[in-house]
Amino acid sequence: MLSLSNLWLPILLSAVFVFLASSLIHMVFKYHNSEYRQLANEDEVRDAIRKHSPAPGQYVLPYCADMKEMGSEAMKQKYLDGPLGFLTLRPNGVPKMGPSLISWFLFTVLVSLFAAYICHVTLPTKMHYLTVFRVVGSAAFMAYGLGTIPGAIWMSRPWSAVFKELVDALIYALLTAGTFGWLWPR
Repeated sequence: MLSLSNLWLPILLSAVFVFLASSLIHMVFKYHNSEYRQLANEDEVRDAIRKHSPAPGQYVLPYCADMKEMGSEAMKQKYLDGPLGFLTLRPNGVPKMGPSLISWFLFTVLVSLFAAYICHVTLPTKMHYLTVFRVVGSAAFMAYGLGTIPGAIWMSRPWSAVFKELVDALIYALLTAGTFGWLWPR
């Protein structure tokens, strides 16, 4: 049986390839930028939020504590009046990319590690490139892509944004699968 220690090179190299591809997607191609819009009254909204100094976290508009409250006439009217939305607040200050980039890279390593584990328990050594490619590619696509779909279902994220993230996931999965297929112990 194949040992996971034999797969460290494809694990790390595929993570590097995905990291580089995501950097190109977000810094050169920038096709995700069109998913973000500016509020016409951004300064007023920022002032209103800042006035009450909410802690960083996730918020929902209008807030409803439970299903029983959702049935009340007052809550129904809030839903009709709008706006409805989800808000994520981060700590104040200039965003620091370093910690996020490190976390993203560690996530890519984790995805590759799990793809390697799936191969470890399902595939014998000396497998054909295409077999390794299919197994790793499927696992990597599920990890990178399928988790974005519930955001559209439950959080009203635009399907166009989810589609773009699925395209990213396909690119990342192909890079991961190709790396594993190339470096699979023979």
